[in-house]
Amino acid sequence: MDLLFRGDTAELPKPTKTAHAPKSPQPLKSLQPPKSPQPQKSPEPTEESGAAKRLSPPRPDRDLAERRGPACSGWWALLVALLALGGAAWLIWAGGLVPVRITDFLALPERPRNGLVAWQWAAVGGCGAVALFALGGLTRGRVGSAWTLSLFGRYRGSVRRTGLVWISPLMLRRRVDVRLRHWRSEPMAAVDAEGIELRVVVLVVWQVKDAARALLTVDDHLAYLREQVEAVTARVVSRLPADSFREPADDVPTLRDAEAVGDALGATLAAECRAVGVEVFSARPTRVEYAPEMAAAMQRRQLAAIDAKHRDTVLTSVLDAVDDTVRRLTERGLVTLDDYERKALVKDLTVAFYTARGSAVDTH
Repeated sequence: MDLLFRGDTAELPKPTKTAHAPKSPQPLKSLQPPKSPQPQKSPEPTEESGAAKRLSPPRPDRDLAERRGPACSGWWALLVALLALGGAAWLIWAGGLVPVRITDFLALPERPRNGLVAWQWAAVGGCGAVALFALGGLTRGRVGSAWTLSLFGRYRGSVRRTGLVWISPLMLRRRVDVRLRHWRSEPMAAVDAEGIELRVVVLVVWQVKDAARALLTVDDHLAYLREQVEAVTARVVSRLPADSFREPADDVPTLRDAEAVGDALGATLAAECRAVGVEVFSARPTRVEYAPEMAAAMQRRQLAAIDAKHRDTVLTSVLDAVDDTVRRLTERGLVTLDDYERKALVKDLTVAFYTARGSAVDTH
């Protein structure tokens, strides 16, 4: 089954004998040529062009794209914090402000208790602030996750480092899962091309490709993905019938072609989710069944179609056997038949063979 693609979306051919492509709206000057030369005006947008524009997938924001954020190894921040704490402790010890018990325990020489001057107190405060700033930015980067950083409402970058990482504590950090994930939907209500209610279950394999767009473009990219799966499934399923009860059935595309339907679902869903930084690898229908209120009627229709096809197959084989029998009898000269006798023989052989074939099939 051929797939038709328009831009980033994929469409399935409708089950009609002839498919006519929709005509694009012509400019007004071609429909009604002016009698006298007048200044040309731009054609006004028609309702058809407006509908096509609304149905186009959203475009990604070029100004908002994931880039590397400011971060460094947490071990450097830990070293800076230790040095700052050591400097503050040395200033306090030099001013003689360390208790005697601590100096005796650490075997430090005693210093005269002269106290600290203003610049020394400022240095101690600065060392403490540096230590707090260094320790406050320590965090743990995990495999399969990324940090999205923003400062005063402005996007500053994303961090995908693992292990001990230091990020400025002034920035707002939001974690997003960037692992390869899959989601199986609940049975979703849909209608096929013939208006028959269905229940469709879809398995989607996806991954967050751009953490900035996933978190900042929409409120919840998971809810956006689920709603798009439901909308795209309803749109793709409505283009084809669930089953074909006509002959030849091989020439009529149906929803039973899981490969073609899955390709159309995946391509359309990928186009709809690209703007929010979500990459869809595949979307496959795992189950397509009739709604409970339609299942009994469609089962009877399917059984009737199978029975008709079986009868046609049996009748074709019987006619081939009768033709071969009569031809062999006449070619070998075993019998000489006129038109009346030939018709009678064909009638008797057809009844006999058809009865034998039918009873043989019924016994199984």
